[in-house]
Amino acid sequence: MNALPSFRTGTPRVEQGYVQPLAGIDIPFTVIEGTKPGPVLLVTAGVHASEFCSIEAAIRLQQTKPEDLTGTMVILPILNMQGFRKRSIYIMPEDGKNLNRQFPGKPDGTLSEQLAFWLSDTVFPQADAYLDLHGGDLDESLLPFSIYPRGDAGSKALAVAFGIPIAIASDGKTNSVNGAVKHGIPSLLPEMSGNGLWDDALVGELTDGIARVMLHLGMITGPVKPAPQTTPDFVTMWVPTAPMDGLWYSAKQIAEAIVTGEVLGEIRDVFGAVLATIRSEKDGIVVYRMTSLSVNQGEALLGVGSPLVE
Repeated sequence: MNALPSFRTGTPRVEQGYVQPLAGIDIPFTVIEGTKPGPVLLVTAGVHASEFCSIEAAIRLQQTKPEDLTGTMVILPILNMQGFRKRSIYIMPEDGKNLNRQFPGKPDGTLSEQLAFWLSDTVFPQADAYLDLHGGDLDESLLPFSIYPRGDAGSKALAVAFGIPIAIASDGKTNSVNGAVKHGIPSLLPEMSGNGLWDDALVGELTDGIARVMLHLGMITGPVKPAPQTTPDFVTMWVPTAPMDGLWYSAKQIAEAIVTGEVLGEIRDVFGAVLATIRSEKDGIVVYRMTSLSVNQGEALLGVGSPLVE
């Protein structure tokens, strides 16, 4: 089928299958409509197809029963199917682009641009809230955090409801959650785990957060597991990138406090010569960092979280 089924029919149901929004692209979907009318929650995963913790959380979410639900949940557990099969890091193999940098997309662009356009033009406008689950790709370790579009009150409320201790206010213009907010849809991107790892405890932290969001939206009545803290620490994130190809040697660990000017790491050549020394432009803590030894020019080396000033 080349279109998702209707999100609201007035009949409790579970519909599952594959949608083919573009030639050669088959995306699994589950639509669960509850016994009472209510909001539509869109949940995606596999934008970055080797972030397996988030994909497994979305797969488990498909077991939700209509009798336990008010409104509709639409789940697209693996958006980047070819990348999932190839264990790709960040990109869609078909065009070598990062889907989470293509929104709102282009109807006549490359495949990832067209897929972003399909989501922006066809799927987002039918939702009332959006969660894009992520899980720390094969080359990065991270603290659990969520990302929401800076200045959007509804999205910030989702961050509070989800309950991850760190919430990053993002000024990004081309990511999934910003693409949804442009349609007036509160959106959140939770990150959990790292290096592609997953286990029941990590997956459970994501599904617990989703349950808290569903309670916040009035889609379930509870009980739900309480969040680790009442209000997240709201931060902005500065991300230095590699000025050249080389070998990356981080000087900092996850959650380590840093000050402006401090050395974050070095890029060296294969013989050990230092090609670049990376210093922090901000005070803050290390929220995530690249764990790969190899690094290419332009790739993110780490993320420094600093207190949000609004």
